[in-house]
Amino acid sequence: MTDSADETIPGRPDDRTASALRFAVELIAWVATPWALADRSWLLAALSVVLLIGLPTCFSTPGDKANVIVAVPGWVTILLVLLQLVAAVVSSWLVWPAWAAVPVTLLAAATLVTERPRWRWLTSAHQLAD
Repeated sequence: MTDSADETIPGRPDDRTASALRFAVELIAWVATPWALADRSWLLAALSVVLLIGLPTCFSTPGDKANVIVAVPGWVTILLVLLQLVAAVVSSWLVWPAWAAVPVTLLAAATLVTERPRWRWLTSAHQLAD
């Protein structure tokens, strides 16, 4: 999410739109993934929520969030976002009708587009040195 780091980190793009879209996809992933896994195993369903919420909470790139628990390079943060996007899209197609899964897919695609400036910043030389 957008935080005070936006003003203090040189070159960090304004990601308010990307952040809102990203959060919407995260919410969908948090609902649809355990829903998709619940028929197979309640343990997998619960574990999916722990992973989808816990990993991005614990691991973040310095300067991207105000509070960093475990610092990771930018490419790890990008992979965590991609995990959320894939989980939301795949799970929505598994458990919801097409009229619900299509908008999720479009939202994920829009998120990919709006994330590009942030991802360029996360993979910049500055971030690789951290």
